Amino acid sequence: EVQLVESGGGLVQPGGSLRLSCAASGFTFVDYVMNWIRQAPGKGLEWVSTISWNGGNKYYTESVKGRFTISRDNAKNTLYLQMDSLKSEDTAVYYCTKGPWDGSRPGGQGTQVTVSS
Repeated sequence: EVQLVESGGGLVQPGGSLRLSCAASGFTFVDYVMNWIRQAPGKGLEWVSTISWNGGNKYYTESVKGRFTISRDNAKNTLYLQMDSLKSEDTAVYYCTKGPWDGSRPGGQGTQVTVSS
């Protein structure tokens, strides 16, 4: 059974940082590109970032470029998202997904990130 368990969210002030983690199991992690997706209150799903199987290629939505860093540890089957210089508009539930994202709702519970003073 495929499992993706997100963690690391919380309440942070504008300008602060958080590091999200996604523990993967039930599939061969190294075989897949991995993504971070988010959903802000009252809005639809938004792609945030993608990383290739070996971490050699990374892609970001424009609004997070220079502030977020995606990474992965294939030995630990874990995906990360380092989020710096957080803004109120980054408030959302963050999900990780495997493989090319087709816009469908992620299956995990996600982790809540709230940026507020």
